[in-house]
Amino acid sequence: MRIAFVHEYLNQFGGAERLLQVLCSLFPDAPIYTLLYDENATGGVFKDRIIRTSFLQKVPFAKKHHRIFPLLMPLAIELFDFSDFNLVISISASFAKGIITKPQTRHICYCLTPPRFLWDESQQFIKDIGYPEIIKKIIPPFASYLRMWDREASFRVDEFWTISNFIKERIGKYYAKPSAVIYPPVNTSKFHISSDTDDYFFMVGRLVSYKKFDLAIKVFNKLNLPLKIAGAGPELKRLKRMAGPNTEFLGLVSDEKLAELYSRAKACIFPQEEDFGIVPLESLASGRPVIAYRGGGAAETLTENQTGLFFDKQTEESLNEAVKNFKPENFNRAVCRARAEEFDIAVFKEKIQKLLVDNY
Repeated sequence: MRIAFVHEYLNQFGGAERLLQVLCSLFPDAPIYTLLYDENATGGVFKDRIIRTSFLQKVPFAKKHHRIFPLLMPLAIELFDFSDFNLVISISASFAKGIITKPQTRHICYCLTPPRFLWDESQQFIKDIGYPEIIKKIIPPFASYLRMWDREASFRVDEFWTISNFIKERIGKYYAKPSAVIYPPVNTSKFHISSDTDDYFFMVGRLVSYKKFDLAIKVFNKLNLPLKIAGAGPELKRLKRMAGPNTEFLGLVSDEKLAELYSRAKACIFPQEEDFGIVPLESLASGRPVIAYRGGGAAETLTENQTGLFFDKQTEESLNEAVKNFKPENFNRAVCRARAEEFDIAVFKEKIQKLLVDNY
């Protein structure tokens, strides 16, 4: 069976790229089709793979500023030829699902989410895009075109996989398609349990507004509890201005340091709504519970009073109450670790192999 992968853009190395990396390890000869590829930005992880790019690869500035070319992406993705393959697996949060395959070629789309900038967050996206008002006024007709194209592209998919029941509902709403939930893998071998914990709570991630670092900082200021934050991003200066002396910003940290920070924290704080959310599972792999907003993927991966505590509203009052009610002695390190291991890379690989062997 000849297999190919499709990925929208290989110009960073985040969760979607880690997912692709694990899938590639199952099929070492499968080429990767992508709109754009930047070897340095992906840390050279895919340098030994066959990479086939679109015409956008030669467009000036496209590698670093791909978001200004959305109207060209449907055409670029449709020009790829998959005549030589029996199975194509696309990893898609926007355009990759729109490939065109022959009737005898099976197309599985591992859908990370229907594109938020076209569907449930389209109005907010236009407000926040940072363009002059005159440009914002002409965006809606083009967004409408892309939304129609995205809906049409979903009919080209033979089978949808997705990362959580949270996203499964969105696929059903916007595409009227069923999907199978296959949770993304966690590399639990990178994390360890410490016998002792220190007197701090921990947060990690890119410092952007939707991750609600500001909410946690305000609450921990009021409680005067130590909070360590690892990560970088455009919100850093604003967050530093609002933080009290109890909050420590660590910047980007090594994998080894990250594992140590997780394992010695009282708990991980996770106030955002994520489509899946790898951070809570990394914390559990380190034997530490999570105080999380009850929404998105965290509501599926965490078990209340066993591996974490939930708060129901993204407000200071709700998070404050959860932190005050948290008692670390009520959580067992081994139980936390065992839950994380249910999402380990080996478990993920076994599921994928079984699905493909049984069905193809």
